[in-house]
Amino acid sequence: MEKKPMGSGPRRGPQRREEKTAQHRINERIRGVDEVRLVGENLETGVYPIREALRIAEEQNLDLVEISPTAVPPVCRVIDYQKFLYQQRKKQKEIKAKAQKVVVKEIRFGPQTDDHDYAFKLKHAKGFLEEGSKVKAYVFFKGRSILFKEQGEVLLLRFANDLEDLCKVEQLPQLEGKRMIIMLAPKKKETK
Repeated sequence: MEKKPMGSGPRRGPQRREEKTAQHRINERIRGVDEVRLVGENLETGVYPIREALRIAEEQNLDLVEISPTAVPPVCRVIDYQKFLYQQRKKQKEIKAKAQKVVVKEIRFGPQTDDHDYAFKLKHAKGFLEEGSKVKAYVFFKGRSILFKEQGEVLLLRFANDLEDLCKVEQLPQLEGKRMIIMLAPKKKETK
């Protein structure tokens, strides 16, 4: 059997190509249209032939960017395209930063948890709900303790009842394998 020299076969793994796919058609890439609706600063908004629109953008040392390609005629804006992309990325970052991340905290019980442990875990759950986190409380059944699943359900319902002023029940106790789970979400704080 003949060995092939290294590098002669098909290349595997990620190929590094710097292909930038533009989100918008700009300048001469705007094809297949005779006229466009032109908007932007320092110009009169209206419908212009594509050549005229390109000339106006070039005179201002800016780019002609197709903003709404599906409109009839397509809407183009005369702007600095790089600055426009920068501002869009900045807006996306702000939106992402403002979006609330949902944090789920777990609290584990045994089917025969005593009152002291229960009170300790209840105190922690109150703290989690007050900080805006969801709480996933579950009773874990080991071995034959699955026989006490009614006790586990009673325990979880008591837990939800003790926290009713801070939360709403998202999911009632449900048996999933060896766990009985209840989901609690914090109540929205009323603004005065």
